[in-house]
Amino acid sequence: MARQISDETIEYVSILAKLELTGPEKEEAKRDMGRMLDYIDKLNELDTSGVEPMSHIFPLNNVFREDVVENGDMRDEMLANAPAAKDGAFQVPKTVE
Repeated sequence: MARQISDETIEYVSILAKLELTGPEKEEAKRDMGRMLDYIDKLNELDTSGVEPMSHIFPLNNVFREDVVENGDMRDEMLANAPAAKDGAFQVPKTVE
């Protein structure tokens, strides 16, 4: 383990995560955090000078469709089915005094 995780760090992280850890759980968390940091150090040893940065592992472009109106203005047809209409809108009974 290259870095030693302090008890204060574990306490601070447990507060942020809203966890109540017992003594053995704190020790296990210290070991786990140490292993995580060691793994990150190992990844930092890799030569990535020829690797182009990317935001996703797959070459994705905009996957959203164009926002195109398909049904147009059907207000009159919709209001024809309403029990009551007023000024081009549905008229409903008043529910608040």
